Amino acid sequence: MAILFWSSSKTYQEQTSVPFLEKTLSGQPAIGAFSNIRFQYADSEVSIAHLGYFKFVEFFIRKAAHFFTYFLMGGSWFLGLHPKIKNLGWSALVSWLAATGYAGLDEFHQMLTGGRSPLFQDVMLDSMGALTAVAFCVLLIALRRFRKGK
Repeated sequence: MAILFWSSSKTYQEQTSVPFLEKTLSGQPAIGAFSNIRFQYADSEVSIAHLGYFKFVEFFIRKAAHFFTYFLMGGSWFLGLHPKIKNLGWSALVSWLAATGYAGLDEFHQMLTGGRSPLFQDVMLDSMGALTAVAFCVLLIALRRFRKGK
């Protein structure tokens, strides 16, 4: 959570990976496969034609970072709370809500940081990452209980 707070206090220019991608992916691999991908995210078009190849790739890297960071947070909350709360449903709900709440606070923090765009869509993406981890943990515990019952 401290790393997320620190990252949210950086401007886009301070944390962009475009220069690294330009060096690493100089041949623009798979540009043909990606060139037909076009969709809206937070009222902006996401496509190679609109963003350019490297910002297009960076978009997916940044959104994957959102999802997997909150996946780890949601799973960590669950694994930390479940032994204390004992109730699977309450542990899952509290873990998911805690991670989603932090996502909202993180986007609010970005709103206070110059050069950043706080997006409700990012909170929803973060929330889905946390929910996926919590659901995965619940499924594993339920499977383990089912196997013990046999």
